[in-house]
Amino acid sequence: MRLDQLLARDDLDPALAELEIAGLTADSRAVDESFAFFAIPGHAGDGLSYVEDARARGAVVVIAQREADCPLPLLVVADVRAALAQAAARFYPRQPQTIVAVTGTSGKTSVVAFLRQIWAALGHEAASLGTVGVVDSKGAHYGALTTPGPVELHKILDELARRGVTHVAMEASSLGIDQRRLDGVRLTVAGFTNFSRDHLDHHRDMEEYFAAKMRLFDTLLQPNQTAVIDADADIAARVASVCQARGLQIFSVGRKGEAIVLKEARPSALATGLTLVHAGTAYKVELPLAGAFQVANALVAAGLAIAAGDAPARVFATLGGLKGAPGRLELIGARHGAPVFVDYAHKPDALEKVLATVRPLAPGRLIVVFGCGGDRDKGKRPLMGEIAARGADVAIVTDDNPRSEEPGTIRAEIIAGARGAGPAKIIEIADRGEAISRAVADLCAGDALVVAGKGHETGQIVGNRILPFSDHEAVVKALQEHGS
Repeated sequence: MRLDQLLARDDLDPALAELEIAGLTADSRAVDESFAFFAIPGHAGDGLSYVEDARARGAVVVIAQREADCPLPLLVVADVRAALAQAAARFYPRQPQTIVAVTGTSGKTSVVAFLRQIWAALGHEAASLGTVGVVDSKGAHYGALTTPGPVELHKILDELARRGVTHVAMEASSLGIDQRRLDGVRLTVAGFTNFSRDHLDHHRDMEEYFAAKMRLFDTLLQPNQTAVIDADADIAARVASVCQARGLQIFSVGRKGEAIVLKEARPSALATGLTLVHAGTAYKVELPLAGAFQVANALVAAGLAIAAGDAPARVFATLGGLKGAPGRLELIGARHGAPVFVDYAHKPDALEKVLATVRPLAPGRLIVVFGCGGDRDKGKRPLMGEIAARGADVAIVTDDNPRSEEPGTIRAEIIAGARGAGPAKIIEIADRGEAISRAVADLCAGDALVVAGKGHETGQIVGNRILPFSDHEAVVKALQEHGS
């Protein structure tokens, strides 16, 4: 592709405009012959510091946000992140015809998984993209980021379209939106789940965090497109106001919803009976998922499917076949009849919801094993300790992903919040595998165990190493050792 086509510019010098570009990247280590190198400023340093490395590897042009001494032709743009995303969209031009993005603090993974299942049940060739990787009819292809970088994202969308995928549901993290990774994605509909404390290691405060999420609606969605909102979220009215200012159509769901009204939710052991009303018609649904948060996720997914063009009655008929996303309140097994769940809850609101969901299943004791990640928002550590102390009978504090921090310090900050905050017995076990094994061994009839924090993840980040570790596998091993 010619450089002027890649950048959609007609003001380039003819010799520069005709440069053939074989690829593009913001990582100098990924540069190959005839690549365009986008020098992005960031936390790890200014991309302009890596121009010489990019040139040595074959870069032929640099795109940056400021002038600098440069051994290659340098083009200055107002927003280099946006320029990279738009260029990636031109370099990888194919996209599935229906693309839905979902943002919110919690529930994104479940919503996109449910939406993919709904579409598949309706006969669409569908895929989901997010924290658990790319999932399509051929299975999962694991990735590392909730929202991939723009070059990877557009390459994935192009490949999915080439394979005949017509419908894609994708997670939209605040970081991904803020860093312009979704720019250039031709969205059909977008959804909002909820909002609570998270990512304050990246955003200065909750207002900045909220504004990053709202960019999906006030910038990326186009006027007259539809936003599906969980009306029962505390901040739903504010989200709706942002959407109205953009000229979006609002499709609200939940007990306070107007498009899909949740009239009744009848919880049972691991399922929920629902009565829903849409456009004056009532629907009875047996949802095979437990917990108010999973009901909310399923309703957002249903709303997205309807807003994207599928018939309501057909959409509601698919809800009885939904399966939870990997590591989201996933029932692994039981000991003495006491169920053991693995859940990705690694933020205060999510942990509180999971414990509240499992509590009715534990006439005996509710036990939770959890920790907090290092090099992340330290303020949520005592909050999660307090929630565990209030919501469980036994709270085992262990290591999550300590990264570069001292693990004992992280545990101490969690325990400081837990002490005296509730009735739970607080136990500290540093080794996560041992903590899970001890919790399983201690199970009695009537108990329930939640292993929270890592969900689907298959590694534990300690220092600069990723050590193989899976909560799922650790639970299975413990059940085998202690008798399931």
